[in-house]
Amino acid sequence: MANIKSAKKRILVNETKAARNKAIRSKVKTSIKKVEVAINAGDKAAAQASLVSAITEIDKAATKGVYHKNNASRKVSRISKAVNAMA
Repeated sequence: MANIKSAKKRILVNETKAARNKAIRSKVKTSIKKVEVAINAGDKAAAQASLVSAITEIDKAATKGVYHKNNASRKVSRISKAVNAMA
């Protein structure tokens, strides 16, 4: 355990930030799963609706620095491509 006051503070701050990042990542994964479930069910309308919310969540995560912008773009591109490929 750290003895210096600033080191103790860094530990607390890092724990807070890690919890925030974990929550945001979880939200993104859930929204992507909703799109994939709709695609597997063959429901194009639901897939498109959940795609919009998923893109919003991914963009928010990238803005907050949880995901790198290229990683976010790749995720958006892959789920968009999957929805557009539906018959």
